Amino acid sequence: MSTDPSLLSRITQTAGQCGGRPCVRGLRIRVSDILEMLACQVSAAEILRDFPDLEPDDIRACLLFAARRTTFPQVAA
Repeated sequence: MSTDPSLLSRITQTAGQCGGRPCVRGLRIRVSDILEMLACQVSAAEILRDFPDLEPDDIRACLLFAARRTTFPQVAA
């Protein structure tokens, strides 16, 4: 699977902003908030309407960020 490497550059972590939690492009929109909305069946289109500063690639970046955080090394048995 190929992904645009610039997607992850949209995720920022800044000390003192949102408790140092990962945010989208330095905005005070946390990755976890976007993921929770998606999990609650809020559509990407609805999120983009509610947060006009967001772009479609920001949502993709949140999903990629979460996917990369859940990748663990496999242990051969």
